[in-house]
Amino acid sequence: MWQWDGFDAIESDVRTMVADPRWAALPAPARAQAIALRTLSAPDGGRWLFGAHARWYRQDPADGRWHLTAPPADRGFRAAVRVVQVTSVILPHLVPTGPDFTTDRGSVQGFVGPDVPYEITERVRDLVIAQRGRRPEDFPLTGSFTEIFAKEVASPVAAIWGTLMWCAYAPAFDGNEVLLSMFGEFLARPLPGDEWVRWLPAASLDDLAALYGERVRAGHPEAALRLAALMADTAGAVRDDPRFRHRADALLTMLDPLLRRIAQDHSVAHHGDDAVRQAWLSRRPPHVTLPDSSPGEYFQHAMYDLVQALAFLAPKGADPRAVAASLLAADLAAFAPGAADRIYSWLDSELRHILHVVLTDPSHPLRGCWPRSGALPSALHPPDRAGAAALLGAAYATGLAWCRLTGTAVPDRGFATASALVHRLTHERDDPAPGGSGTYPRHF
Repeated sequence: MWQWDGFDAIESDVRTMVADPRWAALPAPARAQAIALRTLSAPDGGRWLFGAHARWYRQDPADGRWHLTAPPADRGFRAAVRVVQVTSVILPHLVPTGPDFTTDRGSVQGFVGPDVPYEITERVRDLVIAQRGRRPEDFPLTGSFTEIFAKEVASPVAAIWGTLMWCAYAPAFDGNEVLLSMFGEFLARPLPGDEWVRWLPAASLDDLAALYGERVRAGHPEAALRLAALMADTAGAVRDDPRFRHRADALLTMLDPLLRRIAQDHSVAHHGDDAVRQAWLSRRPPHVTLPDSSPGEYFQHAMYDLVQALAFLAPKGADPRAVAASLLAADLAAFAPGAADRIYSWLDSELRHILHVVLTDPSHPLRGCWPRSGALPSALHPPDRAGAAALLGAAYATGLAWCRLTGTAVPDRGFATASALVHRLTHERDDPAPGGSGTYPRHF
């Protein structure tokens, strides 16, 4: 029997409206009003709107703030909502612009399971080989790269590596990944992780900007330009893999004016690396959210991706939102329980409550979602390798996001949730992982 789904109906309506060529020409107040007219009111008193970035937002009943958050999966809840007109002002950052609806967000899959395609790996290998003759006196390492690479390594190799790590949605790589092994001769020490996975921290835009800025201030602007061009070449080489594409496109957009020599980055670099970073960020596509510019909003997007990666649970009676909050709690409890205080304000009221009670109540039913003996409960096993790789990637990206937001060091051996998925993926290399049944912990 057909059942009305308010979330599906409004999302379809808004997508059609934003896709209309006339949308971009509407005055900003008119666009905001159009979104306000399509706001949903839920029986629990919450309000939802489908807005910027083609994503859902929930209004906090306590203070009226709107939080980026994935919608509920419960069919009864989705059918019980009704359309209302919000009388308060819909802030500009919530209103779709158009490009934010059509951008390719890429894939959340980790690099454990699906390897980087051979063609892409070979493009990167060609770039690395071409840099082997560079002298460190001409291209010195800077910042965190001095800890990663041997002292005789020149910065062009670091520029390639840093671009790869910055562009990757979730830089957790299979320990045998060819893309990483080609850098083995340059490394100062083994990469973090174990024989199965390399749990790599994401490079920051500061790291890349510092390579460029150092050469400018040393009086070698052409060398700085070559480094920027190498970053662009690396981003171009990997953008065909959807796990790199979203960030790679953003980096190419930021570097393009510099490479065409129409930007003032040469002068800006004399004011420091942060000035270079800010110049690059000022040119990022407005519909792209980066941890370098908005760590809180980026964390919200990562949590949204994590909920979506858990969507396979909904038909079986589990609430992906509640499970995502529980898995976040598992990671925090294992590595940085005190960091939760700096995360709460970035969650909507429901997720905030779930995270708090799961962290503070050892007997809470949602703790049944937590990994045990290095594995997830069988009830939480994704249905296939692609689903497991997506959940691993989303979980690792969420961990990196809250570490960036709270200033927490990334654990060398991965986070509890992402690590618990590795056994299933590596086991399936040779034969299917054992099946299993299980019950899903209820929200309340």
